[in-house]
Amino acid sequence: MVTRAEWKADESIVTDPPTYGTTVKAFFVHHTAGTNDYSCADSAALVRGIEIYHVKSNGWNDIGYNFLVDKCGVVFEGRKGGIDKPVTGAHTYGFNTDNAAIAVLGTYISAGIPTGVQDAVAHVAAYKLGAYGNDPFGKVTLTSGVEGKYHLGEQVVFNRISGHRDAVATECPGDALYAQLATIRAKAATTANLRLTGLTGTLSGTTYYTRSTFTASWTTITPSNLISRFDVVVDGTVVATAAGTARSASVTVPAGTHTVVVRAAHKIGRVNATAAQAFVVDTAAPTFPQGPTLALRAGQVSGTVVPVTVNWRAADNTGVGSVQLTAPISRTFAASGSYGTTTKPSVATAWSMRAQDWAGNTATTSASWIPIFLPETKATRTGTWSTSTGSSYLGGSALTSTAAKSSLTWTVTARSVAFLATRTSTSGQAEIWVDGVKQTTVDLRNSTTDYRRVMWTKSWSSSARHTVKIVVVGTSGRPRVITDGLVYIG
Repeated sequence: MVTRAEWKADESIVTDPPTYGTTVKAFFVHHTAGTNDYSCADSAALVRGIEIYHVKSNGWNDIGYNFLVDKCGVVFEGRKGGIDKPVTGAHTYGFNTDNAAIAVLGTYISAGIPTGVQDAVAHVAAYKLGAYGNDPFGKVTLTSGVEGKYHLGEQVVFNRISGHRDAVATECPGDALYAQLATIRAKAATTANLRLTGLTGTLSGTTYYTRSTFTASWTTITPSNLISRFDVVVDGTVVATAAGTARSASVTVPAGTHTVVVRAAHKIGRVNATAAQAFVVDTAAPTFPQGPTLALRAGQVSGTVVPVTVNWRAADNTGVGSVQLTAPISRTFAASGSYGTTTKPSVATAWSMRAQDWAGNTATTSASWIPIFLPETKATRTGTWSTSTGSSYLGGSALTSTAAKSSLTWTVTARSVAFLATRTSTSGQAEIWVDGVKQTTVDLRNSTTDYRRVMWTKSWSSSARHTVKIVVVGTSGRPRVITDGLVYIG
């Protein structure tokens, strides 16, 4: 609804206050008899022109129509006094009091108005008549207030939604538009734009996933006092009934796949229904085939943080909507995956997760993990090693070797392990062996000195006893290897 302020009505030429009836018994449809060749961007200007003509040429106090609508279906507030009040207009000679009217901008003798404009006229008519409990599809007896098409005082039966020509000797609202009034009456007398807006739960694709008890919501633009009731129908059976003023209802449905529609019963007997909506009632909570599991990852270790990856996998019979990491930090993820972060060494940290399925069922899980430093001094040595000291090394020292085949061996019970080293511009290579099997050769050379760097990791599905062995390659021209121990998660 474009208000008078929005279409810039000239209030300076409206000198008298509006007058009011007590009800709206009938709704008259007009056309303005102007050109149809206009841009809807110019509709407000056309309405302003009609206001000036009605006031300055016809001598009326204000624009005559209560409402106007353009060919795009945009409705404009007409005569002032209140959209929701029974304002007496100057539109249908002899029948202005206790009635309302709308005028379609243009001439509609040979061509009718588009569907969208029909809807707009029907909606306004239903609103104005419905506000006083009057059936838009019914009839009403009115008394002529002038000597004209009907004699003064004559009782005349009208459709509640009538054309201007029904009351006055005129071709308005044009033959084509007049022929559409039956359709407009039917539109006004049904529950217009009845639409299911949603079910509590989650819409995935074209299907909702809900719990057993959920709320169905809907909308309509038909006035509530024209609606007897709403029925929520699941699989053909009414499971809930709501008043005409309601726009939602709570229902309880057993687990399984269903369809739902909302039916509206109009007071004149017509029943409309929304399109059928598929939904699944899911009562089963998600599960965690793999709860939060920590694995060491590449990065730099310090005395306060260790780089780790959190891995998880949640499952559900219909679908996992989201997984939330709730401790020690808060993050939201998909059903499964991994997330790189850091954690404190030598401290048991609880990693807690909450999975929610599309229906809203939830499950939680938690696991505690402790990354532990295993210094190089705990290793079994072969060959030649010397100690390097400095605050940049873990524990203040590291073992250094330039002798090929020198080795360090740790035995550890772990599910994830990481080898730490210092990289320099003259650093060489080291082989890494696990349980007697060579895993890889790492090159420690780096353009700048880089301390406490994770150079290699390995993880297993469960914790077990393993031996990890570092062997100096003795790289030509740069044989030095500086080790800073292992980190493991048991």
